[in-house]
Amino acid sequence: MFKIGTLADWFHVGLLEGIRASERCGASGVQIYAWNEMDPRTMTAARLAEVKNTARECHQTVTALCGELGGHGFEIAADNPDKIEYLKRTVDLALALDCNVVTTHIGRVPEDETGERWRNMQEACREVGGYAAQHGASIAVETGPEPVARLMKFLGDCPGVGVNYDPANLVMVTKDDEVEGVYTAGSKIVHTHAKDGRCNFYAGPETVYGIFAEGGIEALNTVSTYFTELPLGQGSVRWDSYLKALLNVGYNGYLTIEREVNGDVTADIRLAVQFLREKLDSLA
Repeated sequence: MFKIGTLADWFHVGLLEGIRASERCGASGVQIYAWNEMDPRTMTAARLAEVKNTARECHQTVTALCGELGGHGFEIAADNPDKIEYLKRTVDLALALDCNVVTTHIGRVPEDETGERWRNMQEACREVGGYAAQHGASIAVETGPEPVARLMKFLGDCPGVGVNYDPANLVMVTKDDEVEGVYTAGSKIVHTHAKDGRCNFYAGPETVYGIFAEGGIEALNTVSTYFTELPLGQGSVRWDSYLKALLNVGYNGYLTIEREVNGDVTADIRLAVQFLREKLDSLA
């Protein structure tokens, strides 16, 4: 039905140890960030072989690479040539790791379909999506910066671009229905993040993701009163309905556990694997 993965980097023990920790927690896959030691523009053959061998020894599939664009994603045309090239190289690296999904944040899809921001983002998505599709891969845009219905309208003109569905972003920031959104996105969902949380104060995704664009995850931590990320099952995500919706639309890929907090989160991730297994058993 579904498979359970983790994000290797969020163990905070380095990439190779993160892959080993994923196996110890009972997951069968890992998502890897395409930055620092895994930057596709500086990747060496020796490093690639080391990562592949470690994943193989630990019985881990690479579920996706995260091609983090930083800043405002594809919102600003002048920034896009370098970002497009980076994502293309990330697709190449993903394929070398026997993976066909690259997740990313493209910025905030605006309401105005006639404006410059919409045009800049769509042109960039078409180019990277076309490249991915030519090579049998997908670019997966993470949910959260806008309602799912708007994202799907935007992606309708972007072949090769799907969705990395994160239900927690929707309940924490966007106040969009995380279950109904699955039915809206449907077959466009090519990867998911298993994350939970609650909204404490609705500031709106334009504001919250604007803060993220300017200062990254560290800046978001300064406005953590807006929302709280929580271990799976302790937030507002309606897991039973959510997982049933994924099943109903035909998704059978990874539920990749994401725990975006500092410190040792191994215990939380291990409990998340157990939580998901129990939920999946009840669906079977």
